[in-house]
Amino acid sequence: MAIPRHLAVIMDGNGRWAKERGLSRTQGHRQGVVAVREIVKNSIELGIDYLTLFSFSSENWSRPESEVRDLMGLLKLFIRNDLAKLNKKNVKVVVIGCRESLTSDIADLLVEAEEKTKDNTGLNLVIAFNYGARQELTQAVKQLAGRVAKGELSVDEIDEAAVSAALYSNSIPDPDVILRTSGEQRLSNFLLWQAAYSEFVFVDCYWPDFDRVRLEEALVEYSGRDRRYGGVVTQNRAAGGA
Repeated sequence: MAIPRHLAVIMDGNGRWAKERGLSRTQGHRQGVVAVREIVKNSIELGIDYLTLFSFSSENWSRPESEVRDLMGLLKLFIRNDLAKLNKKNVKVVVIGCRESLTSDIADLLVEAEEKTKDNTGLNLVIAFNYGARQELTQAVKQLAGRVAKGELSVDEIDEAAVSAALYSNSIPDPDVILRTSGEQRLSNFLLWQAAYSEFVFVDCYWPDFDRVRLEEALVEYSGRDRRYGGVVTQNRAAGGA
């Protein structure tokens, strides 16, 4: 079984999981937090270097106000309850997404999580919060255009590396595999630039049911992929990773 350096996850299906059990959507999200703890633990044990979780998209603000409020409450609870444990496990927390419109209580918690764990050298837990890939690319274009206007950068100097450096994820390698639960097969505005050569694995279970067995099954599927990056020479997968 090959272990990817970077696993990115679209955690989908909390609401449907709850509906099938006659529970509220909030209860589904709470069970989703349990699954988050599980995948962090398993990623550490398996030796994954980067785990990116799509926790809240820039489009999720359009959900009912009560649900958004509950999701913000769960985020606060997760950071307050789990940050010390993550720090003890040498996990480094990185947050990607737009922070300009966030309330101070949420923004301050995100900064606290990053600051307290910034020197850790274990798993890089990347939280995509208030994140949208088109939004990310738009701000990158604006940033590069601004530098050109100021004479700091010429148009000819804008290449793939320059664009990557202007993204929220500039310090993070591109994902080797993007996994989505719930059976849906789309990216939903997640890591569009970074996913250029990622392998996609779609799992037919809701996020709260995603456990170690399903994770290993997904990685076995990933292990069988032939990653050629546009070329014709088969990558040597024997050593694992990408």
